[in-house]
Amino acid sequence: MITIEVKNLVKNYGKIEAVKGISFNVNEGEIFGLIGPNGAGKTTVLRIISTLLKINSGSIKIMDYDIEKDADKIRKIISYLPEDAGAYKNLTGRSYLQFIANFFDPKKNQQMVEKGIEIADLDERIDDRVDTYSKGMMRRLLVGRALMINPKLAILDEPTSGLDVINAQEIRKLVKNTAQAGTTILLSSHNMLEVEYLCERIALISEGKIVEGGKPKDLMNKYNANNIEEVFTKVVKQ
Repeated sequence: MITIEVKNLVKNYGKIEAVKGISFNVNEGEIFGLIGPNGAGKTTVLRIISTLLKINSGSIKIMDYDIEKDADKIRKIISYLPEDAGAYKNLTGRSYLQFIANFFDPKKNQQMVEKGIEIADLDERIDDRVDTYSKGMMRRLLVGRALMINPKLAILDEPTSGLDVINAQEIRKLVKNTAQAGTTILLSSHNMLEVEYLCERIALISEGKIVEGGKPKDLMNKYNANNIEEVFTKVVKQ
């Protein structure tokens, strides 16, 4: 089953063409990577799929819901973690998760909070105010927030941003386990090793167009590359 179906997507900001007629599909339970250099249009695509931006033309379906007609229904089954996300700094970590959980199923409220606390793995610091957290601690809290609701689709923009090596590895394992449990993951990351480890397929976007795509191993063979970072460099420089 296809979770995301993008066809001929176009997004303009005035006279600037940010996304130029791209198409791709993401399968159910798949970890799909959308990668590219800064300014390539990938964050715009993530925001559109998250229902935060309107499209100029083309179409997107999320589990057969049309993104223009069924935005409210889509918001109930997705979770979006932006790269620059923040949390309410006057709340404790626990209170923040509780606040977010209140928007969802009241019967599963406490279960969600407990899962978010487990994911964030902040120990006793979960009861400290968010404004005392380091960048890495904040990121772990936000990943907990994004995944605790068991979304059908999780859209993660730089999920391990600001984390040290050990914590980043833990988040990657968690993302893999989340996908294996049935959640589809749309991932963007500048860390090519992370992309190679996590993603079953990728699409490389440059200047608003998808210029390459497929399984990481197939792309490495195609470009005689040792890793996805080399593929990325060769394709973008073409």
